[in-house]
Amino acid sequence: MAILNKNFEWDSFAISIKHKILIILTMRMNYAKAGVDLKKIRNLQSQIANAISRTYIASTGWKVLSGFGHYAALIEIGSRIMALHSDGVGSKILIAHLMKKYDTIGIDCIAMNVNDIICVGAMPIGFLDYIALSSPDPNLVKEVFRGLSKAAKQCGMAIIGGETAIVPDLLHKIDSTSFDLVGTVFGIVNKKSLVLGEKIKEGDVILGVESSGLHSNGYSLARKVLLSKYKMNESAQFIKDSVGEELLRPTRIYVKPINELLNTARISVHGLAHITGGSFTKLSRLSKKVNYKLDNLPEPKGVFRLIMEDGHIQPREMYSTFNMGIGFCIILSKSSVNNAKVIFKRNKMKCTQIGLIEKGSGQVKAVLDGKLLALEP
Repeated sequence: MAILNKNFEWDSFAISIKHKILIILTMRMNYAKAGVDLKKIRNLQSQIANAISRTYIASTGWKVLSGFGHYAALIEIGSRIMALHSDGVGSKILIAHLMKKYDTIGIDCIAMNVNDIICVGAMPIGFLDYIALSSPDPNLVKEVFRGLSKAAKQCGMAIIGGETAIVPDLLHKIDSTSFDLVGTVFGIVNKKSLVLGEKIKEGDVILGVESSGLHSNGYSLARKVLLSKYKMNESAQFIKDSVGEELLRPTRIYVKPINELLNTARISVHGLAHITGGSFTKLSRLSKKVNYKLDNLPEPKGVFRLIMEDGHIQPREMYSTFNMGIGFCIILSKSSVNNAKVIFKRNKMKCTQIGLIEKGSGQVKAVLDGKLLALEP
């Protein structure tokens, strides 16, 4: 009888362990489960690219050099090239609503635009905003534009206009303060100063510049994981501030150091990448003639470790979704590394070597948990 009881207890224990493992596997989050299917998005983007490419009709005095697919669109006008890009803040706006704090979301909108346009070597000179509101709210608009103005000044860029739309039937899910924010940036660059990735070669170094946090990407997944467990004013393991404050931390702007980098004769920049949606897989858009080996990425810490552990998210998913502490990458010759680091130090940004360029066909590989894994967008 004792033997039967002992066996029964062991069987119950085994069933309990299997049940817990099943629960963990079921709870394990990824971007698709959070409502963002990147494969479907890429298919949609391909459809858009095919549709708009038919409008690239050469006209007297101008032509499209680069359209959909890179960090910025390029139009050649005489001897100068205009670079344009549009972006928004996404579901980070929902965090601003929950916090009832709107003075930093404008910084995010500017940052998401200017950090992309500098990836082709262009410097931003003008910005147009579009804000859609559920109802006229002067105080909310004042706070949003406080952030926009602050960020524009940091870039040395003018906000020259935009559009305000009152669309209650579109924005009704939250309350009368519902809004969306989008911007368009434009800049100028000389053709000889373009950085499009064609100079990237085997042996080049990949430098990573630290981020300020999540920036403005991956929030659908971050919200699913964190807001199911924490309130906005709650503290949590691995982060210093409250969950709400951490999620609302503004996106870092890299315009000033990148501008200095591009205008320093002894530095040879071959590629620039803003690490946003798709994370490090974004590197592959620079050149398909090489591979990108990331063998010195930062370990998950702070909000990234919090999301990873609470969401039971696999490392490969994390490094394909979030910036993981690296908001911008520079690919350059080995001889330029030390001079580049000096510039970022002068701008009070931490910059480290995170990888190397190898022979290949556009794959992005990362050493995670001691294994070299291909990152897939």
